[in-house]
Amino acid sequence: MANFLIGVWVSLQFKWIQIEYPTIVLALERLLFACVPLIASAIFTWATVSAVGMINAAYYLMVFNCIFYWLYSIPRISSFKLKQEVSYHGGEVPEDSFILGQLESCVHTLNLVFFPLLFHIGSHYLMIFSSGAAVCDLFLLFFIPFLFQLYASTRGALWWVTKNEHQLRSIRFVNGAVALVVVVVCLEVRVVFHSFGRYIHVPPPLNYLLVTITMLGGAVAAGTYAVGMVSDAFSSLVFTALAVIVSAAGAIVCGFPILFLPLPSIAGFYLARFFTKKSLPAYSAFVVLGSLMVMWFVMHNYWDLNIWIAGMSLKSFCKLIVGSGILAMAIPGLAVLPPKLSFLTEAGLISHALLLCYIENNFFNYSNVYYYGMDEDVMYPSYMVVMTTFAGLAIVRRLSVDHRIGSKAVWVLICLYSSKLSMLFMASKAVLWVSAVLLLAVSPPLLLYKDKSKSASKMKPWQGYAHAGIVALSVWFCRETIFEVLQWWNGRPPSDGLLLGSCILLTGLACIPIVALHFSHVMSAKRYLVLIVATGLLFILMQPPIPLAWTYRSDLIRSARQSADDISIYGFMASKPTWPSWLLLAAILLTLAAVTSIIPIKYIVELRTFYAIAVGIALGIYISAEYFLQAAILHALIIVTMVCTSVFVVFTHLPSASSTKLLPWIFALIVALFPVTYLLEGQVRINKNFLGESGVEDMAEEDNKIATLLAVEGARTSLLGLYAAIFMLIALEIKFELASLMREKIVERGGLRHSQSGQSSLATVPPRLRFMKQRRASTMPTFTIKRMAAEGAWMPAVGNVATVMCFAICLILNVHLTGGSNRAIFFLAPILLLLNQDSDFFAGFGDKQRYFPVTIAISAYLVLTALYSIWEDVWHGNTGWGVDIGGPDWIFAVKNVALLILTLPSHILFNSFVWSYTKQADSRPLLTIPLNLPSVIITDIIKIKILALLGVIYSLAQYLISRQQYLSGLKYI
Repeated sequence: MANFLIGVWVSLQFKWIQIEYPTIVLALERLLFACVPLIASAIFTWATVSAVGMINAAYYLMVFNCIFYWLYSIPRISSFKLKQEVSYHGGEVPEDSFILGQLESCVHTLNLVFFPLLFHIGSHYLMIFSSGAAVCDLFLLFFIPFLFQLYASTRGALWWVTKNEHQLRSIRFVNGAVALVVVVVCLEVRVVFHSFGRYIHVPPPLNYLLVTITMLGGAVAAGTYAVGMVSDAFSSLVFTALAVIVSAAGAIVCGFPILFLPLPSIAGFYLARFFTKKSLPAYSAFVVLGSLMVMWFVMHNYWDLNIWIAGMSLKSFCKLIVGSGILAMAIPGLAVLPPKLSFLTEAGLISHALLLCYIENNFFNYSNVYYYGMDEDVMYPSYMVVMTTFAGLAIVRRLSVDHRIGSKAVWVLICLYSSKLSMLFMASKAVLWVSAVLLLAVSPPLLLYKDKSKSASKMKPWQGYAHAGIVALSVWFCRETIFEVLQWWNGRPPSDGLLLGSCILLTGLACIPIVALHFSHVMSAKRYLVLIVATGLLFILMQPPIPLAWTYRSDLIRSARQSADDISIYGFMASKPTWPSWLLLAAILLTLAAVTSIIPIKYIVELRTFYAIAVGIALGIYISAEYFLQAAILHALIIVTMVCTSVFVVFTHLPSASSTKLLPWIFALIVALFPVTYLLEGQVRINKNFLGESGVEDMAEEDNKIATLLAVEGARTSLLGLYAAIFMLIALEIKFELASLMREKIVERGGLRHSQSGQSSLATVPPRLRFMKQRRASTMPTFTIKRMAAEGAWMPAVGNVATVMCFAICLILNVHLTGGSNRAIFFLAPILLLLNQDSDFFAGFGDKQRYFPVTIAISAYLVLTALYSIWEDVWHGNTGWGVDIGGPDWIFAVKNVALLILTLPSHILFNSFVWSYTKQADSRPLLTIPLNLPSVIITDIIKIKILALLGVIYSLAQYLISRQQYLSGLKYI
């Protein structure tokens, strides 16, 4: 159901649906608003129960029901209706303008009021009447949502019941009074006397009376003020008297001395006066008196206890709590000060947020360290961190909307409150402050510049540099926490390369908002940002060895890497040298810098030459040191090969005046180095190990020879793979350049024809002439190739040689690595798509025949390997096995050769069709299909069976393509 609602929401995002089907859009919007509160509250409750348990699941459901009811069930006007349709009649919004109707609103109300109660009864039906607290749970789960529903009716939530304001006020007053009494009584039993009974210093039954007066009076005062009933002099007088009585009763319950009882009464009076008259001196008096009362309560109950909590004494904790409470009481009064004094509100909010972060950091991380994984209750639960975080963010948003605080204070407060969430993911006392520092460094482009005018919302260059520098310093300041995060993620201490790469990557990602929002028009900023992010990723992937001068060795990192039991458990392990990874990293970064034009090789030939040689040397040394350590004489040849390859690719892509003369010779050198390197590798190592041996050889020397032969075979296979990659790269580069050249020529001819004929003639071209022009346009690559032949036809020929050599080497590797796999040809044959038309070898080969080499290579490979398999089974097979299938004689050979011949007509017809694309009789490819069936059923060779199945596919494909061509041709007639 959730996925269905997501699909509905996605459908509403398409503009064409809103334009073409307005009624469907309104129905989908109504469906979305009707179903989301029901589904979302269940999903969020399930997630919460999975995290914290099932005991209070009904209360979680009640909270989420209230949240989603407020978001979706309060009457809202459809955003898809036109302004002229939403016309107010006498100041009243018409019912048909609302998204939800009466039925949906009624269902939402029933779900809000009854579903948490029914869910609790269904999950706790065995104990719902086991105690007074259990009975109170039933009343609370019904009347708390009921009270919320009555408060939501002030925003129009009961519009479907009646629109008479007098009737709604009566409903709110009567039902609210009953619900309020029930909720207060149940909270007394369920919460106050159950959890805080030790702090009630009045004996029964007087304690029940005073607690009821305090809670019920406070609830009545808060409720009447919230619904706007305190509006005249009489109601203000009653509200003030109620506040005085509640304050005095609460002070008596808490054990406040009777002698000082006027203090809480006066504090309640001034608080009520602040709410009724908005008097700032009255609120100041309340803050002073309230602070004195809070300090007395803390000192009276906790000051003399010698207890340490979360690594701090109880007295220190009490000081923090008192300071936080005083700030919390003072901030509402500071918020009503004139705008010139808003800095006092900002200072109070930031100070309170810092105190809250400090307290929660100590208590929550203490819980993680000492209680994680145990059965005892944690000292500070995680849901408290989430609740205080979102409550703080909501207060900040409200004050920002009311313009009570400035953008800088909003920025700091959002970063402080958001950083608290990091404690939920990692148990470290420094992670909160590190997250705050990183957020403060990263978020200014998002938060500090968004409220200004468009002309002033962009950073200046010096501001961008300053913010980027601050981001880098912040990341460096947080390196130890980054180390802890990587250690927690990997389960072991990270290497220096991984740590450095993570810092670089984090710096680059943190600078993305600066570039994306404020310097999106500066290409150099984007290029440097890409280079920084790529550098970080390369360090993370390769983890090169970092010199000691670049590393940071703190006590935390040193202690994490010096474990006493590592050697005793794992022993001494010889690590492979990783310094060549620096060369590969440098080559990749140089290439990326050249591609992004940070290095201007496109305009300076000398710089292009040095760049190509540097990349070739770096790659050559890396390959030699990483894969050919024991063949030192090959290092020079491999380095020369890589330098030649780099120079060839760079100057083919960015040619110079002399590149057309030199590049063919460079390619010839690469081709010549291939057999020399291949043969030299084996000869040098074999001569080094076999020559000079004594006449008497023991078993150890024989094993040494076998190991040497295996090493030579492996090294030669690696060389084949290296040269296959080199020739593939050259063929791809030449194919790309030729395609670019032909595309430019087509654009030039199209522009010339357009300028000659004009715009009007194109609209009057008949279909037959348009078809003929398309036929003539297909011959344009031939003209381009002829022009290239006049200038020097080395590129097509070189590309073809590179393609053929790459294909041949891959076939050899297939034999060496897989023993000649049948499936490999289907992956290797597409290499032949890189063939080009040249003036010598492939003069008649054009774009029309580009698939012919692929199909003919597959057919020829399977035919030849099938013949080889027949010959191998007849002359070199196992006699006993051969008798079971007919014997290794001419009968077996003739049968399979005959079946092989039966598969050839389909392949011959299809390959000739792929070469010419000439339509043949429809019956010819269909008639060849039965010839393949005996080969599928009778043959003993799997390759012949593959050929037969492929022949069937070829015949069907030829028939369908010919049929499609015939139908397409009829459209032009």
